Amino acid sequence: MLRVLFLASGAVLLASQSVFAAVEVKTERTSGSLFEFQSIPLPALDDAGSTAKIVVISGQSDGKGKGTQALNDGEFPSYSDHPASNFFFSEGSNQNRILFDLGKATRVKNVVSYSWHSDERAPQVYALYAAKGDEADFNAKPSPDTNLEEAGWALVAKVDTSPGLGQRGGQHAALISDAEGNLGVYRYLLFDVSKSVADNPFGETFFSEIDVIDADAPEPKRIDRPDPVLITFTDKSQTYKFTIDATLAPDLKDWSKEKLQPVVMEWYPRIVELLNSEGFYPPQKVTLRYQNEMGDKPAWAEGPNIALNIGWYRDQLQHEALGAAVHELVHVAQLYPITRRNDPAKPEWIVEGIPDYVRWYLYEPQSQGAELTSHSLPEARYDGSYRVTANFLEWASRTYDKDLIQKLNTSVREGKYSTKFWKATTGLTEEELNKAWIDHHRARLIQN
Repeated sequence: MLRVLFLASGAVLLASQSVFAAVEVKTERTSGSLFEFQSIPLPALDDAGSTAKIVVISGQSDGKGKGTQALNDGEFPSYSDHPASNFFFSEGSNQNRILFDLGKATRVKNVVSYSWHSDERAPQVYALYAAKGDEADFNAKPSPDTNLEEAGWALVAKVDTSPGLGQRGGQHAALISDAEGNLGVYRYLLFDVSKSVADNPFGETFFSEIDVIDADAPEPKRIDRPDPVLITFTDKSQTYKFTIDATLAPDLKDWSKEKLQPVVMEWYPRIVELLNSEGFYPPQKVTLRYQNEMGDKPAWAEGPNIALNIGWYRDQLQHEALGAAVHELVHVAQLYPITRRNDPAKPEWIVEGIPDYVRWYLYEPQSQGAELTSHSLPEARYDGSYRVTANFLEWASRTYDKDLIQKLNTSVREGKYSTKFWKATTGLTEEELNKAWIDHHRARLIQN
């Protein structure tokens, strides 16, 4: 049984699991700075694993990932759902195994594995086996049906970083060590990897790095940490506390303080009030962090944390930058339960439509960013998500029920949403509403 201890730093430390008398597995989870845990060290750059030959000996590496080089290249993802910066097995792979060949027998001090994902791909579940290579009947590349211990492999430890309760996503780390700083003398390490969620096709862990520390080598270099550039403040009632982390984009500090801070202070409490429901407790500490390598995503939210794409924000300071932040603040306040993909009780078009409704019709209605035109109307549907759904929600709430947004949000948050919501709230089905909405805009465009 694991005991969950909540730390002031924001990390969750899971009590150590004793696999054998001499081997200890310590696991931590955090949603803070990149792989900065309370007791597990930062990833190493020149450990013994950095020069290891790494191969998949069972299962298949997913082509959307970086491949095995992600495990020892000293490079790390800058946001939680970045396949191209991680190694992970493809969906449907079975008996997944990774082999580290250190090149020579090495006295291993400890092994540390790091992973990062916003949801079910974050936890690590694996068994670590090791061998020197001169064992009787040793097989360096055992087949899936081979008994590892009969092939000369010794079980070192079993790892499971899954939290007993609460958020599964975030940055996970597992430190395998012993009190003497000597796990054994090994050339080969074999990671027998299981899904983080056994019955989930998307349960393959996003491994970001695996360090192997040589007990006879100098202390390895660790990833660098720039000096923090933080803006901290509260709303006027001092109910909510905010941090804007501009460490990776210090040139955006002044703009953030002058422009972004006032918007966050005003609009987060307003959003919370709009989306309030019985028994709902919104996150009271919210962090907005500028990050690199986010591809074409302007921003995203994970729990109480918002990532802002540095390059995109630099380009959009006078345009969409503030509106995009408001959209993500709505995601923080929604606080919907974590469910599987395509959950009918949490449709993606509603998840994204409500934030765009708040943005385009409450925060910046003057921009008319969600208006339908003669060009966009023929393809428009209520479940088109983002701006299109925002337009539908504005029309439906104005036409049928001024509290529709609050009621819709509550139904999703409580896991009670179904298509029956629309009939109960407006007297019409989704398709009937869709037709009435389109007819309204068709008539409007003809008149204009």
